[in-house]
Parts: sequence; C-alpha cells; structure tokens
Amino acid sequence: MIATALLPDPSSPLSRDSAAQAFADILDARTSEEAVADFLLRLAERGETSIEIAEAARAMRARLIPIAAPAGAIDVCGTGGDGQHTLNVSTAVSLVVAACGVPVAKHGNRAASSKAGAADTLEMLGLDMERAGALAQATLADIGICFLFAGNHHPAMKRITPIRRRIGRRTIFNLMGPLSNPAHVTRQLIGIARPDYAPVYAEALEQLGSTAALVVSGEEGLDEISGAGPTRVVAIGAVAMADRIVPEDAGVARHPTLAIRGGDPAYNAAALRRLLLGERGAYRDAVLLNAAAALVLAGRDAALPDAAARAGEALDSGAANRLLDRWIAYS
Repeated sequence: MIATALLPDPSSPLSRDSAAQAFADILDARTSEEAVADFLLRLAERGETSIEIAEAARAMRARLIPIAAPAGAIDVCGTGGDGQHTLNVSTAVSLVVAACGVPVAKHGNRAASSKAGAADTLEMLGLDMERAGALAQATLADIGICFLFAGNHHPAMKRITPIRRRIGRRTIFNLMGPLSNPAHVTRQLIGIARPDYAPVYAEALEQLGSTAALVVSGEEGLDEISGAGPTRVVAIGAVAMADRIVPEDAGVARHPTLAIRGGDPAYNAAALRRLLLGERGAYRDAVLLNAAAALVLAGRDAALPDAAARAGEALDSGAANRLLDRWIAYS
C-alpha cells in the first residue's frame, strides 16, 4: 500500500474530527512511518489533549478483537513508564479482587520499560499465555478472571510497535492500553505516572463513556496508588473518593517504594506466590491499598478500610492463591 494521507499539523490542539481522521490514517497504514514518527513526537512535545487521547482510543477500539464480559467486570491497569520497577502490583490486585467475586478482565503485555510485565510474571507462574489468550472469554465467565494479552487483540498495533521502538520515548500510545480493553469494561482503576496529567486523562475517559473510573497517580510519579505517601485521585462517574489519599486511609502502613522493588520474571513470580501464600510486608500492603480502591470502584464496599479488610481475607483464606491455581490448570 502506498501511503498517501497527510497528517495534520500537531503544533496546535486538534479538533475531534481531525484527531479521529489522523489516528484512523495512522492505524490503517495510510501514512508513511516517517510522518507518523514526526506527528507522535510533536504531539508529545506539545502535550496531548483529552480529545486527542479519546479519539486515539476510539480508533484503537474500532480495530481490536473483542471478547464478551459479564456485567460488572473491571480492569486494573497502569500506563507504565514510571521507572520505579516495582513488583507486579496490578496483577496481584487483579487476583485478589477476582477472588472477592468481582470479574476482572486484565489487559496487559510483556515488559516494555520494566523488567517483568504482567504477561512475563504470569507465564513464569505457569500460565500458558497462548491458551490463556484463546480461553480468555471462557475463563472470565467461568472463574472470574482473564488475561487479555495486548498482542492478541490489537492487530493494528503491529505497524506502530517498530515506530515506537525507533522513537524511543513516550508517545500517546503509551496511554492507550487501559483505554482499549478488548472486554469493553466501563469500570476501571487506572494508574498513570504523571500526577499533573491525571485530570486530562480522566476527561478522556469521560468522553469515552466510562461508567465509573479512578485515575490514580502516586505523587512520586508512580502509576498506581502509592504505598509510600500521597496519591492524586480523579474519580469519574458512579464512584466517589477523595482527590488525595494516603495508605492510612485504607488502614495500611506506609513503606518506601524501594521496599517493593521488583526484578526479573522469576523474582516477581516468586514474590507474588509468597504474597498469595500469606507473606506480610510492603508488597501485601500495596496490594491491599490498590485492591481496596478497586473494590470501592466495583461497588463492593463504600469505604477503603472495609474494602482493604475484604481484600485481606481473600489473601488470608487462600482464595486468591486457589484462584491462580485454577486459572493455571484451566489454561
């Protein structure tokens, strides 16, 4: 195919129609790779607007391979790129929340900026990624959790991935993962590593029709609720939460972020299994804190301390560990 479409000048904010057309042209390979790279870099340098983020997400949603999800399904996901290299908090939270009876359609990928992404860690624990992907809709319906490996559901991104690697820095596509869940969940806990950008990201979610969402950013630049100190929170839709929370709000202790520093997939997998078997400490408290917010988002509890207690019971009873074993056996 000969690339013939011209991308708009991104030096000024794009209109909704202009943004929609630009991302359609990019994902459908109607533009040259050089033009795409230039467009994405200039957009990032200027700072993406909520309209541009929303329209990029709509373009990705229109081209993904979907699955059906039960009512009330949620996703817990971060945009990545925070540079903190922590253990897999959102993956652990997904297991805990699903063990509490909330269906979780976990959208994720292999590591990009960290040493071990969700897919890498789950695979090390014994989850067959190929079968888990093929059976995602079935496991979500039967046991309440699935892993939606991004590469299986976003064929349009095959063209974009090498362009992003060549650029070598953050672009709007770093923000797209949580906004393009193949299960079309409308309730999400999303971590973003830029506290000042959380309101813009939340505006994009509102434009995309989210029922309820919490956009969270640890004030040290963490793409999850921080176990070390304050977190910026922007709530939209049918969920209420203070715009700034600390670990004590959920009844858990503070720990320095370094205390949940991760490693390679084997290291992170071993830590996750120990957590599920009842190990206490900084990792558990970080997971309880984030799981509490997810349970509030899902409507299971109205207050963070009650939700954290529910999450703790899912760990202490072995329910979350048994769920992981069932998932591995299923796949």
